[in-house]
Amino acid sequence: MIAGLTEILEDAKRNRRAAGAFNTVSLESIDAVISAAEQKNVPVIIQHAQLHEPVIPLDVIGPCMTAAAALAAVPVCVHLDHGSDLDYLKHALELGFTSVMYDGSDLGYETNVANTQACVEMARCYGADVEAELGRVLRPDAGSDSENDEKSFYTRPDEARDFVQRTGIDALAAAFGTAHGIYKTQPHLDFERITQICEATGVPLVMHGGSGVSDDGFRAAIAAGVRKINYFTYMSLAGTDAAREYLDANPGQIGYENVSAAVRDGMFRHVLHALDVFSGKTV
Repeated sequence: MIAGLTEILEDAKRNRRAAGAFNTVSLESIDAVISAAEQKNVPVIIQHAQLHEPVIPLDVIGPCMTAAAALAAVPVCVHLDHGSDLDYLKHALELGFTSVMYDGSDLGYETNVANTQACVEMARCYGADVEAELGRVLRPDAGSDSENDEKSFYTRPDEARDFVQRTGIDALAAAFGTAHGIYKTQPHLDFERITQICEATGVPLVMHGGSGVSDDGFRAAIAAGVRKINYFTYMSLAGTDAAREYLDANPGQIGYENVSAAVRDGMFRHVLHALDVFSGKTV
């Protein structure tokens, strides 16, 4: 069943856990994520990121996502991730997405506020929720020379309070030491900052750059107030590993459908583990 972002994040808050939010760039990944959520009987968020447009266009994958969510046995939010173009976000809403993320984190503060306000006003016309980002979640290969330099990109609690009050967003992606992609070194996460931002804003917080964080790191983030965890890279790698293992175990002529099924199963198993961790279980 299709659900809104606020509905799923309120459930996560009640149950002291975080909702898993997985980027789904194929039918295999959509099926893997929703099937895992159904097996665990937990709500889930499936996402399409604007940067994945060259991989699979929104016009193609969007209707697949909304159709799969409508058929699911658990609540499924269909979310547009890291949208930087308001027209692109509007198109997602027209396709039936129940929430969108406007990412103006590379812009100046006042421009980010103004554009986010416009996004919220637009989304409300569709009955949809809005996530936005303040601070910058870096890539592991695009960081600064020192930990102190990296902290200059972290979200400030006082600024976060002002941002939330002025924009009326439903969830805030906060920068506290995570990074998109594969970590080259162990990340240093500022959990106290998350607690302070949570207290300052009163809205659910979102953790971007979740892949590569330890299970204990996820649990600490959830305890500090994170209610949505974005996750993609390691799920994608699990699919690749599963395909490689299948091909190695089955030499000869192999149909694509067999490899596709192996990819789906590899991602499914990985998402099962992630959902357990996000639910606060020790696995």
